[in-house]
Amino acid sequence: MNEENKMRELRIEKVTVNIGVGSAGAELENAKGLIEKLTESKAVETLSKRRNPVFKLRKDLPIGVKVTLRGKNAFSFIEKSLTANKKVLKLSNIDKEGNIAFGVKEYIDFPGAKYDPNIGMMGFDVCVTIQRKGGKRTSKRRIRKTKMGKTHRIKPEETRIFMENTFKVKFE
Repeated sequence: MNEENKMRELRIEKVTVNIGVGSAGAELENAKGLIEKLTESKAVETLSKRRNPVFKLRKDLPIGVKVTLRGKNAFSFIEKSLTANKKVLKLSNIDKEGNIAFGVKEYIDFPGAKYDPNIGMMGFDVCVTIQRKGGKRTSKRRIRKTKMGKTHRIKPEETRIFMENTFKVKFE
């Protein structure tokens, strides 16, 4: 009996959906309404980290919105987002820690979304965080923090195989 170790299985920890607008105002409110409609969750405003006079940004000025999804909601949202991208991703969408980030250029490509003339054309970013069971938490917790072993880290190749098997994604 050669069974796979359950602690080595990959799973989706969370999905973060983000729309960056760049300034506060009506466009930010439209983005907030759009992201809440697509994800069926409450959106949180993202704030600028530093001052940038070229883009007329002050520190702590709202410049975008994001939603974090977990569990079944995350899984179904990834499937819809990949359908909007025709289930094709690039290998460069996977980072060195095994997470995936890709964009949907226009929200009308998303299944079930209809064009709203008040919002206009807008895209969004999808970031998928992948983990092993009992993995990264040990290196992030406050008490009894430990290092994560090299064999427990996720390689980009493992993420590629996971996405191909789970979501039937093709990589270019």
